[in-house]
Amino acid sequence: MKTHWHTIIIGAGAAGLFAAPYAAKAGATLVIDHAKKPGEKIRISGGGRCNFTNMYAEPKNFVGQNPHFHKSALARFSQWDFVELVDQAGIAWHEKTLGQLFCDGKSTQIVEMLTTRLAQAGAEMSMETAVNAVTQIEDGFRLDTSKGSFTCQNLVISTGGKSIPKMGATGFAYDVARQFGHKIIETNAGLVPFTFPDGRFASISGVSLPVRVWNDRASFEEAMLFTHRGLSGPSILQISSYWQPGEAVHIDLIHGLDLREILRAQRQSEGRRQLSTELSRHLPGRLVEHLTTEWAGRFDLTERLADQSDKALDALLGQLSDWEVIPSGTEGYRTAEVTLGGVSTDGLDSKSMMSKTIPGLYFIGECVDVTGWLGGFNFQWAWASAHAAGRHIAEG
Repeated sequence: MKTHWHTIIIGAGAAGLFAAPYAAKAGATLVIDHAKKPGEKIRISGGGRCNFTNMYAEPKNFVGQNPHFHKSALARFSQWDFVELVDQAGIAWHEKTLGQLFCDGKSTQIVEMLTTRLAQAGAEMSMETAVNAVTQIEDGFRLDTSKGSFTCQNLVISTGGKSIPKMGATGFAYDVARQFGHKIIETNAGLVPFTFPDGRFASISGVSLPVRVWNDRASFEEAMLFTHRGLSGPSILQISSYWQPGEAVHIDLIHGLDLREILRAQRQSEGRRQLSTELSRHLPGRLVEHLTTEWAGRFDLTERLADQSDKALDALLGQLSDWEVIPSGTEGYRTAEVTLGGVSTDGLDSKSMMSKTIPGLYFIGECVDVTGWLGGFNFQWAWASAHAAGRHIAEG
């Protein structure tokens, strides 16, 4: 293998693989990764079918200290640009929900599409290659690796964040960024389940229902799942990206139900029925049993409907529609879909993803302080940021 390259990309994930064919138009390009196989996070994503983008991807679906930074890259490479590539590769896909696009078959089809494009462009890969040191030299960079030293004119860092360490995730990108004087926005687990002390919801683990979840910064209307550890499901993963430790989360358990009119009507026709029995017609029975115990000091759900005044019903419905819980924490990077924070966008050019202070040094994908919502948005950021860097390299 040659030792000097026009461009070296560290990280054979979604962003790195996608950037390579563009960069290769300008010269010899090598993708390095310490993993055995490329695209491992792609492979496990979407239950093995890869939620590769979202029909409704737009800037508002992303979190970061600079709410405008990602607009340029997303505008110049949209979800429909990636869908076109998927179609050209003959990969069948479908919309699952809320604009989420999945492969009909296995997620490995996306990996194969990316590696095929890489090979056709003349780029190469070196897997199971650990990078021990990165040094700036007169005309670029030198990498000392487990397979020897390499030099390059352009260096692209696409090693992701800290989420899912069992897949080999590390803080390598942040170390390189700090080495070259870039600021790191504090990182945290994002799109991650909440935990609660003492197995608070263990007795109703597996129960799910549609809810609205919110705090003072965001609101989501999707399913919620009770687990042995706490709360999960799409709505919880979404709000976790906007949550700070110690904060309360508000949950509307009866979102979309006009339960006030239902209970008042049933009070007239079925007054001898227990309140809990009527609630179980509209909410999961195991959840109602749990709330009967948890709220026993405030509401007696075993009482008859006929014994409930309008005021009492309104108080109960107020609790059901605005249940305030305070998580003790999250499950952390172990199960997090993404990493919040990362390389500060203040030090990067939004059109090229190149460092403003170190020419030829690029940061793309999850390692940058741009985090998408659940549902294919983070893959779209990988494609868009990789396209921005790769095109800039190609255009010289």
